[in-house]
Amino acid sequence: MSEKDLLKIEIAKELGIWEQVEKEGWDSLSNATCGRVGGLMSKRLRDSGAV
Repeated sequence: MSEKDLLKIEIAKELGIWEQVEKEGWDSLSNATCGRVGGLMSKRLRDSGAV
């Protein structure tokens, strides 16, 4: 797994959606929830200087 995948999983756990992702996959999430995960990923990557 890449660092971005690990970060995405970490954020999903923090948001309390990881169990749903494990059971039903990323496709089961709403667009708003996916946007929230993506936004947090972007912010963290920017803050860490990775992007």
